[in-house]
Amino acid sequence: MNATLDTIYTDFHVKLHRFIAGRVPDPDTAEDILQDVYLKIHAKMDGLREEDRLESWIYQITRNAIVDYYRRARPQDELSESLASPLDDEPDAVSQLASSVKGMLNCVPEKYREALELTELQGLSQIELATRLDISVSGAKSRVQRAREKLKEAFLDCCHFEFDRLGNVVDYHPNCEKCADPNYPNNRDDC
Repeated sequence: MNATLDTIYTDFHVKLHRFIAGRVPDPDTAEDILQDVYLKIHAKMDGLREEDRLESWIYQITRNAIVDYYRRARPQDELSESLASPLDDEPDAVSQLASSVKGMLNCVPEKYREALELTELQGLSQIELATRLDISVSGAKSRVQRAREKLKEAFLDCCHFEFDRLGNVVDYHPNCEKCADPNYPNNRDDC
């Protein structure tokens, strides 16, 4: 291939600068993007095999550099109050279910309930749980896993859930008092 960075600069500099300047907010940004384009061209020049595709290849690199600029410049601020969805004020299904966890824990056998309360509610690690309960670490991990399964079974026995395609809860319909009242009495006959 006969094209060099010097010939590319000579043949395309004015056109590329105009192309970029028409798509970004200020001349300094355009110049920065153009320099970035030249760096990318220099780094990837050996990969170009067909010189007749040189111009389209250069403009593709330039378009990608502009897109990259806007991705980096995308504001990370929260939406203003006027743009917020009216649904944002309504609690989602997971938030509503979170208040039911304590009530549903009453349906889990004591040793599993204790494991969940210590790890999930009080923040102990499973290693700390093993020490506190004087069991092996693998035993603590198994106990927490079984407790989660038993809590899940209690919820599934009590409620009807709707999931999205990723398996996240999007809605639920409680069929009992336990889901509605986090202080539901510890009556295992109802579980």
